[in-house]
Amino acid sequence: MTILVTGGTGRLGRPTVDALRAHGHTVRVLSRRPGPDHAVADLATGAGLAAALDGVETVVHLATSRSKDIGQTRMLLTAMADTGAHLVFVSIVGVDEVPFAYYRDKVASEQAIAASGIAHTIIRVTQFHGFVEELLDAQRRSPVTLVVPGVAQTVHIPEVAERLVELVETRPAGRVADFGGPELLTLREHAAQWQAARGIRRPVWSLRLPGGFARAVREGRLTSGLPGAGRVTFREYLARER
Repeated sequence: MTILVTGGTGRLGRPTVDALRAHGHTVRVLSRRPGPDHAVADLATGAGLAAALDGVETVVHLATSRSKDIGQTRMLLTAMADTGAHLVFVSIVGVDEVPFAYYRDKVASEQAIAASGIAHTIIRVTQFHGFVEELLDAQRRSPVTLVVPGVAQTVHIPEVAERLVELVETRPAGRVADFGGPELLTLREHAAQWQAARGIRRPVWSLRLPGGFARAVREGRLTSGLPGAGRVTFREYLARER
């Protein structure tokens, strides 16, 4: 199968491209810059999209700009209109419950895809292990570790990539079950495991922040519930990343 991956050089994109190729698929990576197996095109302007989509059976849409995803999604949908290709789109668990601009943009992308008439599959995923790790790593030199009160259900990126391969290889299914990590941990518990893995001993303080995003974290609205489909725990992830 010939597959076009947008955002194929990103955090989720790279392991997804590797997983698809490991399963025998031919993969093109949509990029504005030339490179090995790159299809040069611009999601903002549409330039090059028709050529990039030529002969493609499935598009895995992972590209994100953090500010104008809906515009890029609409541009992609327009270009795909007469191709007959299957669109697989990755969104975020809780995206419709959080008053956050980036999340509202994701919801708008989901809605545009669902209304487009294009064969599609949409999957929402919980936050990645690496996202929480980066928040904690940024405090490595701090005398204390600060977290917000709340629960996260972090997931291992390679497991998400394998799930995307499954969705590529099956029929378009609309919105499918959310994909979450194997455990629900408070961010304080994440911090304690991170400190243990890094050999750090210092206080962990909870900082209650205002705003809808912080409230959603406190209320566990960015989780999919147990049992999660992922198997690699945050502790196991940290051990692998040493």
